[in-house]
Amino acid sequence: MTSLVTRLRDRRLDAAPTRAQSIAFGLSGFPTQLMAQTFSAFVVYFYVSHLAVPAGWVAVALIAHGILNALLNPVVGALSDRIRTPWGRRIPWIGFGIVPLVVAFVLVWMPPELPTGGLIAWFLIVVAVYDIAFVVVVLNISALFPEIFRTTDERARGNVPRQIFAIIGMVLGTAGAPLLYDSIGWPGMALVLGAVCLVLLVWSFLGGMVERRVPEAASEAMRFRDQLTYTFANRAFVPYVLGSLFVQTSIAIILAAVPFYVRYSLHAPEGESSLLLGAIFVTAIPSIVLWSAVVRRTNPRTALLWSVAVFGITVLGYLVPSTVLGAALVGVGVGVGVGGLLQLLEVMLAQIIDEDAVRTGHRREGAYFGVNGFVVRGSVVLQAIVAAVVLTSSGFDAALEDAQPATVDGGIRLMLAVIPLLFTALAWLCFWIYPIRRRDL
Repeated sequence: MTSLVTRLRDRRLDAAPTRAQSIAFGLSGFPTQLMAQTFSAFVVYFYVSHLAVPAGWVAVALIAHGILNALLNPVVGALSDRIRTPWGRRIPWIGFGIVPLVVAFVLVWMPPELPTGGLIAWFLIVVAVYDIAFVVVVLNISALFPEIFRTTDERARGNVPRQIFAIIGMVLGTAGAPLLYDSIGWPGMALVLGAVCLVLLVWSFLGGMVERRVPEAASEAMRFRDQLTYTFANRAFVPYVLGSLFVQTSIAIILAAVPFYVRYSLHAPEGESSLLLGAIFVTAIPSIVLWSAVVRRTNPRTALLWSVAVFGITVLGYLVPSTVLGAALVGVGVGVGVGGLLQLLEVMLAQIIDEDAVRTGHRREGAYFGVNGFVVRGSVVLQAIVAAVVLTSSGFDAALEDAQPATVDGGIRLMLAVIPLLFTALAWLCFWIYPIRRRDL
């Protein structure tokens, strides 16, 4: 154990990462997204349907979960930038956070036999621990990305395995979890997924997470107030983070609208929603490689403008189909744009961090990823507002089941196509005024 701690303390990255290091680092995308997607997709169903916890209490707990997550991001990011240890700034956070993260995830699905009040308390406490550990681990992994990969070419190549593994984790979190809990129960599902996530996170940590030797002047701690001031005063970051918020909102609205679209517009079984979502995410995987090549031949701003345009234009296609197959074909085009967004947003943010380091003399990856995480959490709020307004104004009534008013079809298509296009257009304008036009600083 002492030898392992010593090796972690002494290792530093002085050149470009090897392919093995890039793949090992990227592997972290799979377990983190597997846990996140399983949690977001099934936690309400589990506690309300299987444990009979009142839906209102679960909703209150999830609102608290969202607020805590949003507030933790900038705080953990600023603290991560300030910490100084022989092992580096990010490695201790990740190393100490992996086990609590996985254990808390498992315990979410394994509550003891308690009355309703006890289950609510269990849910609040365990989810809070899970949330804190998730932010600590994932934010610091993200903060390592601009440090490990230092040029646009390195970042374009290095982000490919991470985003591909992340998409696979998202898909399996949605499709694989039901297969597991149907066959071995919820505790069995939790233990299997927890074991897989623990093994892969440790493998990624040991094989791909390494810090560089930061010049002493660049590693000096900056006060928290100055962190926020410099971050929000950055002329490149402000349009970037707003554009990122609008893009994330578009994607969130589409994901929320697809089940309604399948059932009430296409009049197909609910289960066929997976075909539409699968068309998007399966296409996004090879598209990540495509956009990696594009950004290596242009620059982050130009490549992102193209990917946002592809995403926005293809989303409009959801107005037309009357069959699941037709909608899935539209999803193929949407997936090309989604692949670009997944690949390029972090590459652009890394460029902003480089520019900030030149201007301030500080490497502040944690602060930028933390504030970005805080702002883009607003996409969940915007998505909920859009869904509520559109469904209510179109006359949707859940009590009517399939016999909805004719206006509901138009409202759902508006929510799936036109509104995401409007948010995407706002994102495109933000990235258009993004001031950094070069590839590398």
